[in-house]
Amino acid sequence: MTITRNKIVLWLFAIIWIILFARLYYLSIKSNYYYEELAKANTEKAYYIKPARGEIIDSRGKLLAMNQIGFSVSIAPHLDTQGKEFKNVVKQLIKTFPELDKEMILKVYKKENSYYNHNFIKVVNFIQYDKMISAYPRLSLNENILVETENKRFYPYSNYASHVIGYIGKTNEKENKKDKIAEIIGKTGKSGIESYYNTFLQGEPGSIVSKVTATNEEIEILRRIPPKENQNIVLNLDVELQKMIYERFGSDAGAVVVMKPTGEILAAVSTPSYDPNLFVSGISKKDWNILQTNLDHPFTNKFLYGTYPPGSTIKMGMALAMNEAKPGILDISEYCPGAIRVGKSGQVFRDWKSDGHGIVNLRKAIKESVDVYFYKKSLVTGVDKIAPALKKTGLGGPTEVDMYGESVGIIPDSQWKKKRYNQPWYPGETVNTSIGQGYMLVTPLQLARYTSLIATSNLPTPIFASKLGNKTIKPQQKYVQYNPKYLSEIRAGMYDVCNAPGGTAVSIFGKNVPIAVAGKTGTSQVVGISRSEKVRMKEEEMEYYHRSHAWITTYAPYGNPEVIVTVLVEHGGHGGSSAGPIAADIYRWLYANRYFKNSAAAAIVPPISNTGNKDTTVKKTNLRVN
Repeated sequence: MTITRNKIVLWLFAIIWIILFARLYYLSIKSNYYYEELAKANTEKAYYIKPARGEIIDSRGKLLAMNQIGFSVSIAPHLDTQGKEFKNVVKQLIKTFPELDKEMILKVYKKENSYYNHNFIKVVNFIQYDKMISAYPRLSLNENILVETENKRFYPYSNYASHVIGYIGKTNEKENKKDKIAEIIGKTGKSGIESYYNTFLQGEPGSIVSKVTATNEEIEILRRIPPKENQNIVLNLDVELQKMIYERFGSDAGAVVVMKPTGEILAAVSTPSYDPNLFVSGISKKDWNILQTNLDHPFTNKFLYGTYPPGSTIKMGMALAMNEAKPGILDISEYCPGAIRVGKSGQVFRDWKSDGHGIVNLRKAIKESVDVYFYKKSLVTGVDKIAPALKKTGLGGPTEVDMYGESVGIIPDSQWKKKRYNQPWYPGETVNTSIGQGYMLVTPLQLARYTSLIATSNLPTPIFASKLGNKTIKPQQKYVQYNPKYLSEIRAGMYDVCNAPGGTAVSIFGKNVPIAVAGKTGTSQVVGISRSEKVRMKEEEMEYYHRSHAWITTYAPYGNPEVIVTVLVEHGGHGGSSAGPIAADIYRWLYANRYFKNSAAAAIVPPISNTGNKDTTVKKTNLRVN
C-alpha cells in the first residue's frame, strides 16, 4: 500500500515538473518571437510614401491631366488650442491667406493632436505655388509652422476633354475595400481614363521604417523604399481638335467621335461639358445642383452612355442585314410612290419625300435616303432575321473601348419586345425599325465604329490610350465578310450623299471640302408624328426638346479611308443642315493639320454600276401587308 502511494506521489511530481518545463520553454523560447515582434513594433514605426500620380498626355505632347505643384501647411503638435502660441499661429495663417477657414483649422488640429503624435499636423492640404512663394520666408521663421511641397491633380483643358479624361476624387469605403493602394493614397479615378487606367496611373506607395522612442518620437530612419510613380499615359487624342469641335458646337448639345478606321480615337466630344477640377477637392453642393438640373445633361458622357435612334444612318447596315437574311434581295429595285400602307388597317407609312422617288436601286436608296425602299424590303425579310444580321455590324453590343460603363443600345426583335413588354411584334414596328426609328437605340461611338466597318470591312475596337509608360498599345480590328458587290454600291451611295446632285448633304460638302468625303445623314424623331397629319410640321416650328436629333456619319478619303467622323446634334432637326456643317469643318481642320497621307487627294467619282440592281417592273400602287 505504501509503495502504491509513493508511486502516485512520484507521478504527481513528474507531471508537475513536465508542466513547469513546458511552461518555461514556452516563455523563454516560443513566446520570445512574439514579444520580440511586439518590442520591435514599439521601437519601429513604418509609414507610406504616397506616389505622384502619372500624367495624361495627348498625341502631340500636351498635358491633359497633371500634378500641380503647391504647398501644404502643418502646425506643431502638443500646442494648447486655447493658448497664445496656437492662436498666434492661426492668426498668422489667416492674415496671410484670408480664404482659409479658421474653424476648420481648429477642428482638424484637435482631431489629430495627441500625446503620442509627434508629427506636425496638416491643417491646410493645398495652397497654390504663386500664393505661397512670397509668404514662405515669413512662415518659415515660425518654428510651429511647417510648409511642405504638395501635389494636386489639375486639368488644364477643363471642359474640353472632361468626359474623356474624367477626374479623381476622395476614396469611399467601397473603393478602399477593393483597392488597398487607393486607400493609402486617399484618392482614386472616378470616371474616364482616370478611372479605367487608375491602377497604372496611381503607381505603388513607397515606405519609410524609422526607430522611435517609447513616446513615439522618431530618432533614426532604418530603411526607405521609394514609391513607383509618375507612370504616364499618352492618348491618341488631339486636344486641339477636341477644343475646336467643342467650341464649334457653341450652345448646341450633342456628341462627336473622330476615329481612325483602325480604332484610334482622335477626338470624342460630349456637349455641354463640365470642369473636372471642381471634383478634385470635393465639389460644392451649389455646383453639383447646377450640373444635375441642366436639361442638356452636361455630366453625361453622350458619346459613350447616350443612346439615340440612329435614323437613316442605319440604312447601310440595314441593307447588308437584309441581304444576309434574304440573299439577293438587294438585286431588286423598288418603286417609291411617297408612302405605303401596312396591315389590315392600312396604316400609312410615309417617305420623307411626299411625292416619292420613283424607281429606286440600292445606290439611289442610300444617296436620297429613300424610306419606302427599306420599308418594303423589311416587310419581306422580317425583323427576326434582320436583327441578328445587323448585330454583326457591332450595334447592340459593347464596343470594348477602354472606358467603363458604356451603353450597348438596342437592336430589337419580336423576342426582345416579348421579354421587355410582354407584347407581340407588329409589321408597322418592322417598318419603323428599317429606318432606325422605334425601339432601336445606338451610341455615337457605336455608330462611328459601324461606319468604319462599312468603309473598310473591318470592325475596330475603339481605343483612347496609345502608350502606357513605355508600352505601346496596338489597335485591334476584326474582318467581317460581306458581299463586295453590295458594299461597293453602298459606298458609292454614301459618296453620292456628299458629292452628287440630289445627295442629302451635297450642299454641305460637294466642292466645299478639300477631300473626298462619303457619308450618310439621319434624322431621329424624339416625339411621334400623327399619321393623320397630312403636312408635317417643320422642325424649326416645333418646341426645342420636341425636335428630332440630327446625325451625320462619314469617312474620308472615299477611295482610301483614313478618318471616320460621326456627329450628333441633339434636337438639331435635319442631319444634313445641322450635323453636316460641323463634320465639314472637322474635315477642313484635319486637312489643314495634315491628317491625310495624301493631302492633295481629289474627289474620285465612283462608277455608276447597274450590276446587281435589276429594275423589275413595279406597279405604282401602295404595298399592303396583312
